[in-house]
Amino acid sequence: MAVIVPLALATLIALIWMWPAERKEPAQTSQPQAGVQRLTGTVTAITLKRCPKEPPLEGAPQGEPVPPDPATCGDAQVELTSGPHTGETIITQLPSGPGAQRFAVGDDIRLIYSPEPVLEVSPYQISDHDRSSPLWLMAAAFVLAVVAFGRWRGLTALVGLAITFVLLLAFVIPAILAGQPPLLVAIIGAAAIMFSVLYLTHGFTITTSMAIFGTVASLTLTGLLSYAAIDLVQLNGITDESSFYLDTSYRINTEGLLLASILIGSLGVLDDVTVTQAVTVAELAHANPGYRFGQLYRAAARVGRAHIASVINTIILAYAGASLPLLLLISVGDQGLGEIVTNPVLAQEIVRSVVGTLGLIAAVPITTALAALAGIRATRGGDDDHAAAAARHRRRPDSLPDLVG
Repeated sequence: MAVIVPLALATLIALIWMWPAERKEPAQTSQPQAGVQRLTGTVTAITLKRCPKEPPLEGAPQGEPVPPDPATCGDAQVELTSGPHTGETIITQLPSGPGAQRFAVGDDIRLIYSPEPVLEVSPYQISDHDRSSPLWLMAAAFVLAVVAFGRWRGLTALVGLAITFVLLLAFVIPAILAGQPPLLVAIIGAAAIMFSVLYLTHGFTITTSMAIFGTVASLTLTGLLSYAAIDLVQLNGITDESSFYLDTSYRINTEGLLLASILIGSLGVLDDVTVTQAVTVAELAHANPGYRFGQLYRAAARVGRAHIASVINTIILAYAGASLPLLLLISVGDQGLGEIVTNPVLAQEIVRSVVGTLGLIAAVPITTALAALAGIRATRGGDDDHAAAAARHRRRPDSLPDLVG
């Protein structure tokens, strides 16, 4: 309590102090067209036409241009389901060109309405599919599965997930856009998420507190390693159009943004590892009150090593899956292995993976040692009680530690 309470109060005070009051405007803004609205509708009919042959772009490599998909050329009849003209039927062009989405009769879509269209085209333009209903259906299935299996614990986990989304969307992102230092915002946001979610999901127990101690220590080590690695590899955080736009338009420190993303990304996996280790030690101490610190630590460390081995593979596969289009582009390019690895985009992901993994590895011994200290103190009720508990355990040859050991 002497550590948890001041740390929680400091997090709360910092959260209130840095809560964004107003959003920072970009350095160069263009006024949106007056009267533009986003509407929804349903496709009731489609009339396909022959796609026009478009000339190649100036400066593009010579060769036959990629023709548009014939299924994307034509007109769509749409019944509006929102806006002032709900129920009316309009006719607009289908999006065409390479990469254009395909639409069919019965699809729910989103449209952009402009009262002053350019080049005398329809004021209604199809922008995308309306995915609201399928996403709500998937969310409902997710909630039902979590509650059905986890029951009360699953419900508290869902509340913790909602708190995480609120803190990310209402504090972390707006605070960074308001001009606050991204690294400081990430530290405060991660601490707030950690305290609220872990205690809400796992209860106000010694086990949860040990998991929080291990998470704080490992997250601190991850932050230090990230800072050193980014400086060593000389990364500035600008690897795509999004980071370039944030740097030029909002003057956001992209290097600090990279550090913040590493910390927030590591927090989710660190919570998993630290809670697992703390609960493992608590269960071992409960199953065998005769275990000393060294026995508890060694038994739980074996579980931690197996967990880390699987989590490392999970991290690599997750990054590979998210960067699969980039990996394909790199593989088809005429580049050597050295150029591929030193590419800023790939180098950034390598740094993210390495420092995150090092933080995870450190989380196992730190959390296990803290939980083992708390475990032997919780099960030790004096020397006589401790000896009696050990004697009772020796009379139970079918106990869990004997089966495992």
